[in-house]
Amino acid sequence: MNTVKEVLESKGSEVWTIAPDALVIDALKLMAEKEIGALAVMEDAKLVGIVSERDYARKVILKGRASHDTRVRDIMATRVLCTQLDQTVEECMALMTDKRVRHLPVMSDGELVGIVSVGDMVKSIIADQRFVIDQLVRYITG
Repeated sequence: MNTVKEVLESKGSEVWTIAPDALVIDALKLMAEKEIGALAVMEDAKLVGIVSERDYARKVILKGRASHDTRVRDIMATRVLCTQLDQTVEECMALMTDKRVRHLPVMSDGELVGIVSVGDMVKSIIADQRFVIDQLVRYITG
């Protein structure tokens, strides 16, 4: 059973952040540049929210706002679900499914150490299943 720590070791733990007073357009540019779907929103080294492409679609585009004059704080989620390094991939997947979130900041000793996505969880589960299948095939054909 893989843990969040193992997922971060595999994918890397680099975290892209933005300030709550930044413009939404700048958040979008950063997400596009880094090919990610969400940014941790940090203020004074503290996680204060998360902003995602989904927030942009629902809170800017659908409400007729402009990304050039809307602040991240106006669209970010402030009730952020987080995970810990020792949580299992299965626990994270269940939480993400139940709460309908696609990104979980990873906290360790009160500090943000990474972000995992539902895609990261699926990739980990598929890799585990592939390993089990390969072992069974070797055993059967062995």
